Order: sequence, then C-alpha cells, then structure tokens
Amino acid sequence: MGKVLFIRGGAVGDFIVTMPAIQLVRNTLPDVEIEILGYEGIAELAVAAGLADRVQSIEGASLAPFFAPGAKLDDEICDYFRSFDVVISYLYDPDQFFSDNLIRVGVQTLLKGPYKMQPNAGAAALQLAAPLEQLAMFLEQSWIEVDYPPVSLEPKRKGTLEVAIHPGSGSPAKNWSFEGWSELLGQVQSKYSESRFSVISGEAECERIAEFFILLDREGVSYRHLDQVELPQLGAILGASDLFLGHDSGISHLAATTGIPGVSIFGPTDPEVWSPQHPSFCSVLAPEGQLGSLTAGLIWNHTGFQNALRVASS
Repeated sequence: MGKVLFIRGGAVGDFIVTMPAIQLVRNTLPDVEIEILGYEGIAELAVAAGLADRVQSIEGASLAPFFAPGAKLDDEICDYFRSFDVVISYLYDPDQFFSDNLIRVGVQTLLKGPYKMQPNAGAAALQLAAPLEQLAMFLEQSWIEVDYPPVSLEPKRKGTLEVAIHPGSGSPAKNWSFEGWSELLGQVQSKYSESRFSVISGEAECERIAEFFILLDREGVSYRHLDQVELPQLGAILGASDLFLGHDSGISHLAATTGIPGVSIFGPTDPEVWSPQHPSFCSVLAPEGQLGSLTAGLIWNHTGFQNALRVASS
C-alpha cells in the first residue's frame, strides 16, 4: 500500500474528530502517503499535525458528476482517484452513486465512512474510525494531541492565567448567552486577578461579537480579540493558553487537541457523541439540555469546571 486518500468535507469539528482515524493510518503505515480531499483551510490541520502529506481542495474537484448514476466523468479526476490504493470517503452518499462511480473508474479499495453520527454508538471519533477495521486497524484512543507549528506570540506575563474563550459555534442553538459568559469570566477574574482573556471569533460570530465586548467592558474584564485566525495558528495560540472555555464547536475540539484543560458547554447536542475526548477536557450539560436554564453559578460550582481551573492555575 503506497497512497491513501481521505475524502472529508464538513465543518471544523467534523474534520477534527476524523483526525484520530487519520492518525491511526499514519501510525500503522508510517511510509504510506496520506492525502486529504477536503476544505483546504480546515484540512491543513492534518498537515500541520504531521498526519497527512498534502491537501487537495474539494471545492475545485469535478465531483458533481460522481453523484449521478452513469454520468460522464472527467478523465483527470478519474486518474486522480485511481492513483490511490485506498480511498476512505465520508461524503453524504445515501444512494451510493458516488461510491459506485469510484468503483466504476477503478478504485480498488473503497471504505465508506459514516456521514451522520449515530446516538448511543460511542464518540464520533470511534464511529469515524470504524471503517478502518476492514483493514485490521482498530482505534484505541479517541483523541489526539498535537504540537502545532509555533507562532510569534505576546510574551506571557509571569503569574497570569491565560484563558481562551470561544463564545460561539456554527449553530445559535448550541450557544449559551453572552450575558452568562461575561458573568462567568467576571467571576474568574475576581478569583484570579492576573487573568487575561483571548476571545476567539469567526465568521459565525462576526455580526454579534461586539455585543459581547460591551458586556465584558461592563464587567471590567480585560481581553484581546482573535478574529478569524487560521486554524493551525489558532492551534498554536490555544496550546500556549492555560484554559479553554467554549461550546460544542470545532474550536473546542481544536483546543482539546493541544492538551490544555478545557470546559465545553452542551445544550441540545449529545456530549456522549460530540464532547472533546481528551482527558484534560470536561463537558457541562445544561439542565434538560436547555441552555436557557444554565447559569454562571451552576458552571462555576461544577466539579469539572473547578478541576480545570485548578489545573490551569497550578
């Protein structure tokens, strides 16, 4: 086996929970070339982590005809797929048209990964790695730890608690209130006077993040704003932090790959499937899954939150 292709679309979190499967192939077959066909800005994480050799953009590929039965397919992309010994696809393909076309053009070994996670079937990383069992590869650890390439950072002040927070996600339904977050950060700063907060925002938060800053200013919380930072660079920044706070989001999963203590807040989604698996992370589940019922006091008194604070400040 010389070349393996992972085809993985989806958002940041979807890709990161696939990285343990990519690492499994890398560790089992260290001499194999691994390529990702995905969204470049996201899939580059695997290259930065040393898990993949290169990334090809899924947006530039002529994939549309592959989702139609018996369609005329581009010769160049057919040759591309044929060049791999194994192809693992996580694309949405309920009618099997894409899979059938890959086999039709000569892909010898095709593994079809799940495109939707199943409840009560274990952590997402385990579900996504399950197809590799056909190659006698079994995922034993559902999390990874990465040293991202270093970036130039503002020197950390001695005795300062560096807290990174992502108060958003790709879905408003998964977000706790800005008011709750600002109150919680105010409590952290009251206990640890030498605290510095890095507020992370992306495209999903750009229209509302100014509202959060108004609340932080009222609480007297000092912060810096990290807006739409490229993911490998953000991974390095998170790795230099002492603590991460966030929701069920891709940025929470990114923070967990650095090994720092972290807390992720869950509402309607299932932490058994989607919570970051690194042992340094804990999940706080809102009462009955209703984020509106969650208060800063409940989080502050949560055993996992207090343990994360203790480790981060030690």
